[in-house]
Amino acid sequence: MPSAMKMLVTPILCACLAAFAPAGTAAAQPDGHQDSDGRSPRRQAGPPLSVREIERRVVPRLPGAQYLGFDYDPATEVYTLKFLRNGSVIWVDVDGRTGAIVRKTGD
Repeated sequence: MPSAMKMLVTPILCACLAAFAPAGTAAAQPDGHQDSDGRSPRRQAGPPLSVREIERRVVPRLPGAQYLGFDYDPATEVYTLKFLRNGSVIWVDVDGRTGAIVRKTGD
Protein backbone atom coordinates (compact mmCIF):
# COMPACT_ATOMS: atom_id res chain seq x y z
CA MET A 1 0.00 0.00 0.00
CA PRO A 2 1.47 3.40 -0.92
CA SER A 3 2.41 5.65 2.02
CA ALA A 4 -0.07 8.37 0.93
CA MET A 5 -2.86 5.79 1.13
CA LYS A 6 -1.74 4.68 4.63
CA MET A 7 -1.85 8.28 5.78
CA LEU A 8 -5.51 8.49 4.72
CA VAL A 9 -6.67 5.08 5.95
CA THR A 10 -5.14 5.24 9.45
CA PRO A 11 -6.94 8.44 10.62
CA ILE A 12 -10.22 7.27 9.11
CA LEU A 13 -9.94 3.88 10.80
CA CYS A 14 -9.10 5.51 14.15
CA ALA A 15 -12.05 7.90 13.83
CA CYS A 16 -14.42 5.01 13.09
CA LEU A 17 -13.19 3.02 16.09
CA ALA A 18 -13.47 6.04 18.38
CA ALA A 19 -16.99 6.73 17.18
CA PHE A 20 -18.16 3.24 18.15
CA ALA A 21 -16.40 3.00 21.54
CA PRO A 22 -18.76 5.34 23.47
CA ALA A 23 -21.83 3.72 21.92
CA GLY A 24 -20.76 0.31 23.19
CA THR A 25 -20.30 1.45 26.76
CA ALA A 26 -23.51 3.47 26.85
CA ALA A 27 -25.52 0.62 25.40
CA ALA A 28 -24.33 -1.70 28.14
CA GLN A 29 -26.14 0.39 30.76
CA PRO A 30 -28.87 2.88 29.77
CA ASP A 31 -28.19 5.20 32.70
CA GLY A 32 -24.42 4.94 32.20
CA HIS A 33 -23.92 3.53 35.73
CA GLN A 34 -21.89 0.40 36.20
CA ASP A 35 -20.11 -1.05 39.17
CA SER A 36 -16.41 -1.89 39.09
CA ASP A 37 -17.12 -5.35 37.72
CA GLY A 38 -19.16 -3.89 34.82
CA ARG A 39 -22.54 -5.18 36.01
CA SER A 40 -25.46 -2.97 36.88
CA PRO A 41 -26.65 -2.91 40.52
CA ARG A 42 -30.05 -4.29 39.47
CA ARG A 43 -28.52 -7.43 37.97
CA GLN A 44 -26.34 -8.00 41.02
CA ALA A 45 -29.41 -8.19 43.24
CA GLY A 46 -30.43 -11.53 41.76
CA PRO A 47 -33.77 -12.61 40.35
CA PRO A 48 -37.02 -10.96 41.42
CA LEU A 49 -39.23 -12.52 44.07
CA SER A 50 -41.51 -15.30 42.88
CA VAL A 51 -45.14 -14.53 42.16
CA ARG A 52 -46.11 -16.87 45.00
CA GLU A 53 -44.05 -14.80 47.44
CA ILE A 54 -45.58 -11.57 46.11
CA GLU A 55 -49.08 -13.04 46.48
CA ARG A 56 -48.29 -14.24 50.02
CA ARG A 57 -47.35 -10.69 50.99
CA VAL A 58 -50.03 -8.70 49.14
CA VAL A 59 -53.27 -10.73 49.01
CA PRO A 60 -53.85 -10.60 52.81
CA ARG A 61 -53.57 -6.80 52.66
CA LEU A 62 -56.82 -6.59 50.65
CA PRO A 63 -59.42 -8.33 52.83
CA GLY A 64 -62.80 -8.81 51.19
CA ALA A 65 -61.30 -8.56 47.70
CA GLN A 66 -61.25 -11.45 45.25
CA TYR A 67 -57.77 -12.02 43.78
CA LEU A 68 -58.04 -12.45 40.01
CA GLY A 69 -54.44 -12.85 38.87
CA PHE A 70 -51.25 -11.02 38.00
CA ASP A 71 -49.05 -9.68 35.24
CA TYR A 72 -45.28 -9.23 35.34
CA ASP A 73 -43.21 -6.67 33.44
CA PRO A 74 -39.58 -7.86 33.29
CA ALA A 75 -38.38 -4.46 32.02
CA THR A 76 -39.50 -2.69 35.21
CA GLU A 77 -39.56 -5.80 37.43
CA VAL A 78 -43.04 -4.86 38.62
CA TYR A 79 -45.86 -7.30 39.32
CA THR A 80 -49.39 -5.99 38.79
CA LEU A 81 -51.98 -7.87 40.82
CA LYS A 82 -55.67 -7.58 39.97
CA PHE A 83 -58.46 -7.76 42.55
CA LEU A 84 -62.25 -7.35 42.50
CA ARG A 85 -64.20 -5.86 45.41
CA ASN A 86 -67.85 -4.72 45.31
CA GLY A 87 -67.80 -4.59 41.51
CA SER A 88 -64.66 -2.43 41.39
CA VAL A 89 -61.35 -3.56 39.94
CA ILE A 90 -58.30 -2.84 42.07
CA TRP A 91 -54.81 -2.82 40.54
CA VAL A 92 -51.82 -3.20 42.83
CA ASP A 93 -48.29 -2.65 41.47
CA VAL A 94 -45.60 -4.40 43.50
CA ASP A 95 -41.83 -4.01 43.28
CA GLY A 96 -40.56 -7.46 42.27
CA ARG A 97 -37.30 -7.02 44.19
CA THR A 98 -38.64 -5.88 47.55
CA GLY A 99 -42.29 -6.93 47.55
CA ALA A 100 -43.30 -3.37 48.43
CA ILE A 101 -46.53 -1.95 47.03
CA VAL A 102 -45.57 0.95 44.78
CA ARG A 103 -49.06 1.92 43.56
CA LYS A 104 -52.67 0.97 44.17
CA THR A 105 -55.56 2.15 41.98
CA GLY A 106 -59.28 1.56 41.81
CA ASP A 107 -60.18 1.19 45.48
